[in-house]
Amino acid sequence: MSQYTQTPGARPQQVLCDLRSDTVTRPDAGMRAVMADAEVGDDVYGEDPSINRLESALAERAGKEAALFLPTGTQSNLVAMLAHCGRGEEVITGRDYHVYKYEAGGASALGGVVLDALRVSEDGGLEPAEIAAAIKEDDSHHPISRLLSLENTHNGKVVSLARLDKSIAVARDAGLAVHLDGARVFNAVTALGCELTDIAGRFDSVSICLSKGLGAPVGSVLVGPTEIIVRARRLRKMVGGGMRQAGVLAAAGLYALEHNVTRLAEDHARAAELAETLRGLGAGTVAHNTNMVFFTPEAGNNAALGAALAEAGVVISAGGSGAIRMVLHKDVTSEGFEATLAALRSYYG
Repeated sequence: MSQYTQTPGARPQQVLCDLRSDTVTRPDAGMRAVMADAEVGDDVYGEDPSINRLESALAERAGKEAALFLPTGTQSNLVAMLAHCGRGEEVITGRDYHVYKYEAGGASALGGVVLDALRVSEDGGLEPAEIAAAIKEDDSHHPISRLLSLENTHNGKVVSLARLDKSIAVARDAGLAVHLDGARVFNAVTALGCELTDIAGRFDSVSICLSKGLGAPVGSVLVGPTEIIVRARRLRKMVGGGMRQAGVLAAAGLYALEHNVTRLAEDHARAAELAETLRGLGAGTVAHNTNMVFFTPEAGNNAALGAALAEAGVVISAGGSGAIRMVLHKDVTSEGFEATLAALRSYYG
């Protein structure tokens, strides 16, 4: 079942803990304060000082020449692919990656770009040999292979730098550019104990989300070389992403970068504790990666578990019969986390 499918049943009147996604976070008092005080201008004219500061700050942090603020990660990936590729050209990516599976085929529908989707390996990476086999010969029968698009993290899994290097080397040898859907790249940075430049420096362009674990209400930033960002800015306008006094949103992004990156380690630690609790209960199969836990109940009673947790004020995505994804984030309080553990112990006790 899609991670975006709504959970059936009533939402509890009092929500103590919402584990459906790290997109459910809300701006805290500090973030709201800087949003209220944000300097603003017309960004289409390049005159919003808060947006300019956000773009400059994240470009510098990623070690890139330029950056572009966009309303969503889907639009950020879309304009990146269209900036790299012309009509009839090809992006090689993963079958389960967000750009292929969860972005409505926008690059193909809107830009005439072909997506060749490969099997994603257990560790979240693509196999170099399969990438090499997918790169097309210069033949009029084939689309022109132009871009390799990777993902880190993928379903919470961190793809190592060495693993990235092997895939990227194949693309570079064939003359392809390389893009990273880094929606949760700061989770990867946290898990690897590296700097953002260590990951971003390997790619031509990187899309970074501010509205997941970092807690901003909206927004992603595309970073890359000036040439690509100039193209992406025109494309952003074309697909309706040109914003005016959006500095109130950029201010939230700046606050998130300053206050909410280092605390991601707390989410990772809580995910490990939740996974260990579920394993101790012996009620199903458990896996956890960075801030995500995947739990498949042996009894296949997802809906019943979801209803029981809802009674305790805990919201999970419990539709279907497969793995239940539980995502830790900044709005999971100590009270809510303890309520979750207690509800699980009570249900399986």
